Amino acid sequence: MYYVPDGTEMCGYYECKECGTRFLALQTGPQLVCPYCGEEPDMEVGPDEEMPVAAESVKLIQVVKGAEEVERMDTLLSLAVTGGDYAWI
Repeated sequence: MYYVPDGTEMCGYYECKECGTRFLALQTGPQLVCPYCGEEPDMEVGPDEEMPVAAESVKLIQVVKGAEEVERMDTLLSLAVTGGDYAWI
C-alpha cells in the first residue's frame, strides 16, 4: 500500500488545513504536524532565539477500521495522487 503498511487494521484519515493534502497515517490523534508542509522544530536554540513551536495543522477526519476498509481508502487516495495511473502503485 502507498500510505500505510500492508495488513494495517486501523489508521487515521487526515487533512491539512494549510496545504489541503489528505493522507492516511498510523496515528489516530485529533491533530498532527503535516508531513508535507509542516516542519519539525529545531530544538537546538541559541541564547537569543525563541523555542520553536510545531504547528499542528492537520485535523483528523475519520478513523478507518478494518483491513479491507484501510486498503480501499489507501487505494483511492493513491489513485488520486497518481492521477488514475494504477500501474504506478
